[in-house]
Amino acid sequence: MMMNHILQAAAPEQIAGQMSADSLKAHSIQLVDTLKNTPPNELLALLGQQAIQFGLKVLAALLIYLVGAWMVKLVRRMLRRGFEKKKTEKTISGFVESLVTILLWVVIIVLTISTLGINTTSLAALLAAGGMAIGMALSGTVQNFAGGLMLLIFKPFKAGDFIEAQGFSGFVKEINIVSTKLITTDNRLVILPNGALSNGNINNYSAHPLRRVDLTISVKYGTDVADVKAAVLEILSENPSVLNAGTPGAADPFVALMAMKDSSVEFVVRAWVQAGDYWSTYFSLNEAIYTLLPAKYGIQFPFPQLDVHIQA
Repeated sequence: MMMNHILQAAAPEQIAGQMSADSLKAHSIQLVDTLKNTPPNELLALLGQQAIQFGLKVLAALLIYLVGAWMVKLVRRMLRRGFEKKKTEKTISGFVESLVTILLWVVIIVLTISTLGINTTSLAALLAAGGMAIGMALSGTVQNFAGGLMLLIFKPFKAGDFIEAQGFSGFVKEINIVSTKLITTDNRLVILPNGALSNGNINNYSAHPLRRVDLTISVKYGTDVADVKAAVLEILSENPSVLNAGTPGAADPFVALMAMKDSSVEFVVRAWVQAGDYWSTYFSLNEAIYTLLPAKYGIQFPFPQLDVHIQA
């Protein structure tokens, strides 16, 4: 009878969850008085029984920890193999692997502590409050994380592409989990946050192997349309970078009268080139048209003019 009373009084994990501070103090005083009146042999038996129970809890907690550690290694190995098989971007695979590992370790630690008889309700509430506080403090960073995941999953561009986004244009140097680095044409480094980048417009000039060069030519009124077309098409045919319909995805060079302005007649010129040859072809065609049209073909460029009629 005395032994049962002592066992009930010596259950701290139940006391902590069921009693207030005052009742706990009273219970502790009662426990001390009970121990004073307990015969030594019964007290030793009680301590031995408590030690055995605690030892079993420690062994169970240790077993849970070891099994959990083995499972974490197994899950990481499976994730790594899956990512390697699907050739997932290293940045996103490393982030997902780290996140899963942290979550698994949190679960293992909570299970281990609860197995020892410690109340984990307060610990769980503390973790939740801490996670909320960290999430609010790092809301911008979390948005960039999410944006980085979207960019790495859907891949609207890759390293080496020439893009235009957020008011900047340049070659993509690096894509990490929170930001993207661009090298502009004048060799400046621009770092764009992935949150804004993933939610904005992205113009990827390197998405396809071919690009179309569009030019506008203005000639003076009275110029023969057929002569302009023939001259420009000949200039285009002499440029080695200009493609024709024989290249998959390309079309033959195109010249057509587009508009009649106040002081000029405008022609549109379209030619397909390799994406890497775009700018060199653009500049070389402009130079050739400006040089050859007047000198070789006798086609003159217009000047702004205004006809004034005076009535007496």
